[in-house]
Amino acid sequence: MELIKNFKDTSVFKKIFLAIVATIILAVSSKIKIPFYPVPMTMQTFVVLLIGVTLGWKLGLFSVSLYLFEGILGLPVFAGTPEKGVGIVYFFGPTMGYLVGFLVAVFLSGYFSFKDSFVLNFLKLIISVSSIYLFGILWLIKFTGWENVFVVGAQPFLLAEVFKVLILAILVPKLIKFRKF
Repeated sequence: MELIKNFKDTSVFKKIFLAIVATIILAVSSKIKIPFYPVPMTMQTFVVLLIGVTLGWKLGLFSVSLYLFEGILGLPVFAGTPEKGVGIVYFFGPTMGYLVGFLVAVFLSGYFSFKDSFVLNFLKLIISVSSIYLFGILWLIKFTGWENVFVVGAQPFLLAEVFKVLILAILVPKLIKFRKF
């Protein structure tokens, strides 16, 4: 009888389910890509921010951490996997800084309080996505050197990022209603 009572509290199961769904969406978004060297442009940054906005920083951080753990274990969830390798070896490649930046971005987008101000929401999302590029570029220097890192690791993606953030900023008033976890 006590076991049945405990199953009535489904909040833990609901959160785990949402985290797994978030990792699946993030993995699918990594496969929607436009090839660039050495880091492909994907929809991952949009989805990372979306996870933070909708799930909040705690569940968002758990979800993205679970996604990274899945990739480190060898599941082909990252952009460029399995064709460019899998697991920890792939994780420590050129994209590692961006992947680590996902954690900061999901935390920020989940922690920020979003209001009805489009401009403030847009700026908060720009700050969040910028953390991905900051960590990504700092790690990418190891592979490209200082001279080329911005041209290779950020510049080609900036217009697309602004567009993705613009779309998300428009949707934020509707999406924050999901943060009731």
